[in-house]
Amino acid sequence: MCGEPLASWHGTVCGECMKDRPAFTKAYAYGLFDGPLKEAIHSYKFSSTRRLAAPLAALLCSLGLPPADAVTAVPLSKRRMLERGFNQSMLIGREVARKTGARLLPHALKKVKDTPAQAGLNRKERILNLKGAFICGDCVSGKTVLLVDDVITTGATARECSKALVAAGAREVYIAALARTKK
Repeated sequence: MCGEPLASWHGTVCGECMKDRPAFTKAYAYGLFDGPLKEAIHSYKFSSTRRLAAPLAALLCSLGLPPADAVTAVPLSKRRMLERGFNQSMLIGREVARKTGARLLPHALKKVKDTPAQAGLNRKERILNLKGAFICGDCVSGKTVLLVDDVITTGATARECSKALVAAGAREVYIAALARTKK
């Protein structure tokens, strides 16, 4: 469900999702956050190598994503957007929308709480850090939404964004991430 690698090919849901079912239907991740994929994501995100958006989006589209009415991405806070100059997930989301024919909703989600970076925080701290950080307008009402992110670590961001999308009336939410960290 959340994209966490499972101990068995026969498993379908991890322990966390069994204990606390997320608002999203399923999360897809292209690979583990390691090796060349990690290097590509870091180059794209921190060295402003924007030309990687299209090839990274192609990786996501190769996953056999479910049909969606709309594509959006995990938003950045205003401060982080000013620092970085672009939202890496939104650029990939734009390419995914173009390739799939889904409508791009670049402003569906808004980060209203400027939170500290998630890096270095444990699962519980990440959940608390993001509590109430995202809001969503009514533009997703009745729609199946594909939410794009670069990396899923604990799933806290995907969970909080999905809660906001579902609260705004999204029929279903799927997550598409380039990578999933190893626990």
